[in-house]
Amino acid sequence: MLKIENLHVKLEEEDKVILKGVDLTVEAGKVHAIMGPNGSGKSTLSYVLAGRDGYEVTEGSAQLDGVELLDMDPEERAAAGLFLAFQYPVEIPGVGNMTFLRTAVNAQRKARGEEEMSAGEFLKVIREKAKALKIDADMMKRPVNVGFSGGEKKRNEILQMAMLEPRMCILDETDSGLDVDAMKLVSEGVNALRDAGRAFLVITHYQRLLDHIKPDVVHIMADGRIVKTGGPELALEVERNGYAGILSEVA
Repeated sequence: MLKIENLHVKLEEEDKVILKGVDLTVEAGKVHAIMGPNGSGKSTLSYVLAGRDGYEVTEGSAQLDGVELLDMDPEERAAAGLFLAFQYPVEIPGVGNMTFLRTAVNAQRKARGEEEMSAGEFLKVIREKAKALKIDADMMKRPVNVGFSGGEKKRNEILQMAMLEPRMCILDETDSGLDVDAMKLVSEGVNALRDAGRAFLVITHYQRLLDHIKPDVVHIMADGRIVKTGGPELALEVERNGYAGILSEVA
């Protein structure tokens, strides 16, 4: 579903190369996890795939279902089925959570040539999905993420994902700042979306998230490249011994 080949990326404002030849293939129906030390390029990879400003792709490609992502605007990538759950979700004062979500859902439906969701249909679906994530009616009425706790912001991201039903879901350190209960809720929301037609790329520092969202494949990223790939046992090795052993092994 997602195929990245020899991806090189630098910051636009300064001559700093961050990604130095990333190769990665994520198959439909699979959950891939990326782990690695700080500064290895994990979040940059997620930003570049989503189309965030400030990065320049100098070489390589990233395709979603065989179509070049890097040629698309961010909203075109979203309509094509790409979703990024942020590490630090932004606040949008003055825009109600419910209004934001319905607008986003219908904008994507329109872009795909599908019929827009009526207000009644939307309410029915969102109430059901919000309930599963323990998001109450009051939270839905508030402006997007304004005054939300860390856990509420992350649950709101998963609610957005559940409503938009993307095909390729990228989670950028969704577990950061979450307590155990919030992490379980978020993980349950992610697991509920797992199916044969959807893929996940989970970026994390910690095995604790992968105890709940069980990955099929684990990658270790260091210095702008994926240096090792394995099964779930690779994450357990990192948990036990840190990255030093793996990095010296692949050096």
